Amino acid sequence: MAAAKPGSRGVRLTMLNSMAGRDFEKALDRHAEWRIRDLDLKDQIFGKSLLELSDGEAGRAAQLIQARGLAVYCLSTGLFHAEVAVGEDAFRREQLGPVGRAVELARILRPRFVRLLPAKVAGGVIPQDMIALVRSRAPWLVGLYREAAAAVRAAGFEPTIENEVAGSMLASPRDVAGFFAELGPDAGMSYTWDVQNMWQCGTFPSLEAYAAVRPYMHYLHLKGGIAEGPERRLRWASALEEAAWPVLEIVRRAIADGASPVICLNPSHGERRPGSAAAGPSDVERDIAFLRRNFEEIAR
Repeated sequence: MAAAKPGSRGVRLTMLNSMAGRDFEKALDRHAEWRIRDLDLKDQIFGKSLLELSDGEAGRAAQLIQARGLAVYCLSTGLFHAEVAVGEDAFRREQLGPVGRAVELARILRPRFVRLLPAKVAGGVIPQDMIALVRSRAPWLVGLYREAAAAVRAAGFEPTIENEVAGSMLASPRDVAGFFAELGPDAGMSYTWDVQNMWQCGTFPSLEAYAAVRPYMHYLHLKGGIAEGPERRLRWASALEEAAWPVLEIVRRAIADGASPVICLNPSHGERRPGSAAAGPSDVERDIAFLRRNFEEIAR
């Protein structure tokens, strides 16, 4: 392995756990085989999603993880990714309520992050100012995020919010800045930038977009993707090395800034090109090799 350049920052890779396989134990073995030591747990954990786990199942998962020399970096819950139209009482009960269970699982699995998602506030047309729409439709929403963040921090973990697609807030860098201004710095929540998700909401990935979200970002999610047409909209799923956006430039800047000590791979959205193989572990290996080949700072 080539030595990192003087002054460079070491970075590790992870991925959503099910990208290594649907059988949890075999997926852990594959993480170890690929020298991926950090885990981002979301679903396919003994056939269950994260919040469906019992204490016993979470304890068993923790033992299997520790036995392989691995560690949990993030618990990727889907909490808060719901329509604000249900109203404050239902949202509090159905989205904020289970945060307590996420914290209980975090005490067993010991991640750095507990992830939340942005609420859905719009239909198919994404407005220019999503946070203004939140203020008008759900003025109570940011307060619930503060409560969730406080519960996670009180247990010793870091709350993070990742941008999503399908009418959810945080559709643009402007929305990210607006949300964190509303939330306030004392909330102790950080931002997870999913580059492709924001692209699907209308912001083509660029160093300018990175610079705009960088003040809030502690975690970077990467997907490939190939654009089609003059508007450069996502059309085809792809590996990172085929992506239409400047992967190397953005990752290089993030590494130099120390913005994301662990970078997470995600499966690409978009259609599979006719004749291309279905997505599978080989795609993940290809993305891992691409990043390690291009960045000495990324641990082998």
